Amino acid sequence: MKKCCVALLLLLWALSVSAIEKSTTKVFINGTKYYIHAVEAGETLYALSKTYAVSEELIRQHNPSIADGLKAGEKLRIPVVEEHTAAPKSEQPRSKAEEKRLRKTFATHYVAQGETLYAIARRYEIAVKTIIEDNPSIDPTHLSLNQEILIRKKQIGKSSEEQTKEQWEAYTEQLNSVASEGEDYYVVQAGDTFYSLARRVGITTEELSALNDGLQPTDLKAGAIIKLPDPNAPVAVPEEKQQEPIIGDRPMIDFRAHCNCDPLRVALLLPLTQEERPNENYMAFYRGFLLGLDSVRTQYGHSIDLNLFDTKRSEERITELVQHEAVRTAQLIVGPVYEEEMTPIVRLAEEKQIPVVSPLAHMTRVKSDVLFQMAPNPELKYEKADDLIAADKRITLIYTERTDKAFEQEMLALLGDRTYEKYQYEYVHPSVKLKEGEINPSDLSPLLQNDDEHLFVVMADNEIEVDRILAALASADTNIRARSLGNPNYRVIGNSRWNRYNNIDRTIFFKNRVVFFTTYHAKRDSRCIVDFDRAYLQAFGSLPSLYAYRGYDAAMIFTRAMFNDIEYDLEDRRYEPLQTRYRFEQEEPTSNHNNTNWVRVNYHNNFTISVE
Repeated sequence: MKKCCVALLLLLWALSVSAIEKSTTKVFINGTKYYIHAVEAGETLYALSKTYAVSEELIRQHNPSIADGLKAGEKLRIPVVEEHTAAPKSEQPRSKAEEKRLRKTFATHYVAQGETLYAIARRYEIAVKTIIEDNPSIDPTHLSLNQEILIRKKQIGKSSEEQTKEQWEAYTEQLNSVASEGEDYYVVQAGDTFYSLARRVGITTEELSALNDGLQPTDLKAGAIIKLPDPNAPVAVPEEKQQEPIIGDRPMIDFRAHCNCDPLRVALLLPLTQEERPNENYMAFYRGFLLGLDSVRTQYGHSIDLNLFDTKRSEERITELVQHEAVRTAQLIVGPVYEEEMTPIVRLAEEKQIPVVSPLAHMTRVKSDVLFQMAPNPELKYEKADDLIAADKRITLIYTERTDKAFEQEMLALLGDRTYEKYQYEYVHPSVKLKEGEINPSDLSPLLQNDDEHLFVVMADNEIEVDRILAALASADTNIRARSLGNPNYRVIGNSRWNRYNNIDRTIFFKNRVVFFTTYHAKRDSRCIVDFDRAYLQAFGSLPSLYAYRGYDAAMIFTRAMFNDIEYDLEDRRYEPLQTRYRFEQEEPTSNHNNTNWVRVNYHNNFTISVE
């Protein structure tokens, strides 16, 4: 009888071990390859260790959260200890037979400088999943120069751009399901910069670089997967950032207008290079600044001497520049770009009683009467949104699987105690046949089938999802009108990041009456922008970026103001060099002079744009 009980126990134990299905989902995290295993009810650590042929201790080591036991639904990362594949690893010596088979089955791609797996997949129009399966030893998020990638010939041209993006986003979601505490993986979008990403998540560019193994701003490519701080994780504020502003209780400065009888001496401090690599954004700013100086000279007859300095994105370099004669004798300083480099320059400016211009950064710690900030205060971003969230509006927040947390926080702060609804959008491919009576979650017509005035806020953090939702709203509007079921009245508050997306048809903004709140606006077909673009193209052989427009604005506002308006601290003056308007105010006598003017851009369904 005892032997039967023991045999039964052994059988039950064997069944419990074998019942665990080994995951086929694998990811690389910090150079180590893992299975992603979703824990099911009744599974044990011992059974997992047997299924994956690793020790229990190793599983604990890579999953600190299971110290108190396994929880159903929890995602674990389990190290991959063996790899079996039909395609030989690229770094292993190959026999002639293997080489022949490879040449017949695969094309070979060698990774170029800065190239991402996403870019390779798009180049060959092949599924990301296929590349990963055929190259099991590669880390999709960290490719190295000249690394060999096998491309399955029969699959070339079989994957669309939309499918590639979906697979790349799916891989990112898999990474996030087992990411280390406080980390969040993010797919870099077109237009993202080191500075914008760092500012968006509230860290310095140095911290962003350290989080990504020393990644440099010039290495940032659209389609790359990088790590950001998890927006949902509690943030511990370092002591040095808890202190009072670096510069405070400083003297009031009375600026004097410069006499037109002498050239105005200007020092321009920009991070033109970093580790000997050029930064095209700040070169564009410099070129725009030069065109601004030309306009000031020709239109107003002012003489200006400019000295350009490369800060090299280095605080040590700033310390050197403070001692440079051309900086110490300058009558106007523009730059540096980053707040952490600003303190020595501001102290010098206070000593010399001259103005300093921060052309791009919003200052949170540096405070002084000499400092003028061109970037508007984020707290003022939605001052012009009262009519959009009025009490008579029906407000709906449209969510997808991945939410833009920063934008969500802005919107929730804007809405305050206003009543709003949530809608979970799900995409269903047109080829999918729904069951009779089943509601299509991609159809947004139900949101518009009433006479209310609607405001929609799209929370998606993904270009494809944003495009789908805007298209679905426009389609629903068209269908309802065509069937004489009503005349939908709605607007959409857009995230200014949408303007950086390359694959969204801009006509969809007009159809949905999208409203953007942005620090800068430049409509390419306006007369002033066309003239500037032509002058920039003629002078430098390329089209300007927003950095060039901002450089032009900085030169036009501040070099001209030095001959008059500086005596009044630019207060109560409005400037509009191109299309963006600036208005500077000072909250306290010794605080910064901040631009308070955010731009509201309204797209209308008659295909016109108005700017407030």
